[in-house]
Amino acid sequence: MNAGTPVRGAAHTSSRSAILDVIRAAGTISRVELTHATGLTAATVSTVVRRLLDEGLVVEAGRAESTGGKPRMLLQLDPAARYAVGVHLDHAGITYVVANLGGQVVARWRRPGTGADDPRVVVDRIAAEIAANVARIGVDRRLLLGVGVVSPGPLATSTGMTIAPPVMQHWSDFPLAAVIEDAVGLPVLLDNDATAAALGEYWSGGVPTGAVCAALYMGTGIGSGIIVDGAVYRGRSSNAGEVGHVCLDVDGPPCWCGGRGCLEALAGPSAVVAHALDAGIVLPGRSVSEDFAALARVAARGEDQPVRLLAESARYVAAATQSLANVLDLDLVVLTGSSFAHAGSLYLPVVQERLDAGFFARATHGVRVTISSHAAEAAAVGGAALVLQAELAPRQAGMRIVADALTELPAGSGVA
Repeated sequence: MNAGTPVRGAAHTSSRSAILDVIRAAGTISRVELTHATGLTAATVSTVVRRLLDEGLVVEAGRAESTGGKPRMLLQLDPAARYAVGVHLDHAGITYVVANLGGQVVARWRRPGTGADDPRVVVDRIAAEIAANVARIGVDRRLLLGVGVVSPGPLATSTGMTIAPPVMQHWSDFPLAAVIEDAVGLPVLLDNDATAAALGEYWSGGVPTGAVCAALYMGTGIGSGIIVDGAVYRGRSSNAGEVGHVCLDVDGPPCWCGGRGCLEALAGPSAVVAHALDAGIVLPGRSVSEDFAALARVAARGEDQPVRLLAESARYVAAATQSLANVLDLDLVVLTGSSFAHAGSLYLPVVQERLDAGFFARATHGVRVTISSHAAEAAAVGGAALVLQAELAPRQAGMRIVADALTELPAGSGVA
């Protein structure tokens, strides 16, 4: 093997990644348009596309309307070519999804959370659930690329939770990836829930190519995942975006992370539920997640005290989001996670108003705030997307797709 072979291999991987990502984002696209969008040569595009067709990842989807010459053949991903499993591991519940190559969820289910059970007992449950439900929906196990397991951060990607929330302390330093991989018999990738949710939004089309986006995640805690031009910004240890542990009050209440006055301690679901109980509001009492959901339902009906509690939480969340937007120069914020699934409509106008009035670069561009279309299972969807992207479109260091090229394609391109 000569010295140039690894370079050609790396170039092929980058080209394959670029082409797959552009096809995914476009929906349908021709070879000529791929050449414009990726900046690759026509010969490279032709070679890579032929290999993708041979692998069954891409299919020809008919011809575009003629613009004077021979109509161009359109390409699209074959969503049934590969699948991935996403698992969101949380004290309140374990959420599972199976997603196809296009990022569409083909199955979802939820089971009781980790509770106080030994981690190895929980892993056995996870393995059994995956095996039973993959068989139930009729997915060929040979088409499964792997399992993406996500949980509250911070994480060490080679092991698991290095600092766990109080209710999951017994998971600290548990070798999560290795144990689940042995139990399930598939490759396993780990990530924190907020970062995974951001990746899931991008892969399933909720984040436009070229956007600078924060997926603001609120489940039992608060975090964010950051997408810059289709790439996840992870930070040194893959724990970037921990907005829930930004200090908003230097003399504020202690937080489980060791800090004081963190957003999560002031305005997270646990804090909101605690304030509600102190105010004498009757809640189910089964878990923070259920209590917060119940409080959100009552607030949505307009009851004064619940409305005030959630409005106060929303003001803190909006202030932290403004700081995040100023630091990262965002143009999109997606509210996601199980708590925003219940209360997102109450938080969105408060966050949007704060950004409209106080975002530093507002004279140049605005920041749009939306609610995820799959907020309740966003982290699990992100776990599946983590596997899909890692296996099929891995990003090379320093690699960027020319995102604007998709908006510069000629009229009649057939791009969805």
